[in-house]
Amino acid sequence: MARCKVCKVKFEARFFLQKTCIEPKCLAEWQKIEREAKANKAHIKRKREFKDNDKSLRDKEAQKAFNAFIRMNDDKLPCISCNEFRQQTAVSSGSNWHAGHYKTRGARPSLRFDEDNCHKQCAHCNNFLSGNIENYRINLIRKIGLEKVEWLEGPHEPKKYTCAELKEIELVYNKKLKDLI
Repeated sequence: MARCKVCKVKFEARFFLQKTCIEPKCLAEWQKIEREAKANKAHIKRKREFKDNDKSLRDKEAQKAFNAFIRMNDDKLPCISCNEFRQQTAVSSGSNWHAGHYKTRGARPSLRFDEDNCHKQCAHCNNFLSGNIENYRINLIRKIGLEKVEWLEGPHEPKKYTCAELKEIELVYNKKLKDLI
C-alpha cells in the first residue's frame, strides 16, 4: 500500500511510481506541485548562472582565495615590511595578517594576482603605515631579488579580468591553498 502525497490516504498503486490516489483533486494538486518544483529548479539554475557571471562577486571571491593563499604560503615568515611577528590587538584592523601588495591593486591591476607582488604583511603596516613601502622594498629585494623587484616597478599592460578568468583564478588559488594545508 502506498500513501497519497496530497491527501495522505493509503491507496493501492495501479502504476509504477504512482504518487497520488486516483482522485481528480489529488492528481491536479500533484501536477501543480511538480510544475512548481520544475520551475524552482530552473530558477536555481538561472540564479547560479547569474552568480557565475556576476563580475563583482567573482572579483571578490578570486581576491579572497588569492589572499588566503598568500597568508598561508608565508605563514612561517614575518611581516614583509617590519620583519616582525608582532601580535596585534587592533580589532578595527580586522585580521592580524593581510596579503599586502607591493604595487597596489589600484595602481597596477595587472599585478594584483602576481605572487611576487603580494606577501604576508601585518595589519599595522598595511593599514596604518600605507604598506610601509620603504621597508617592504628592502625586505622584498632580500626575498625575491633586485631583478624581480625592478620588473614589478617597471611598466605593465593594464589588465581587465573576465568573469571566467576570475573564476579560474579563484579555483587555482583554492586548490593551491588546499595543497598547502
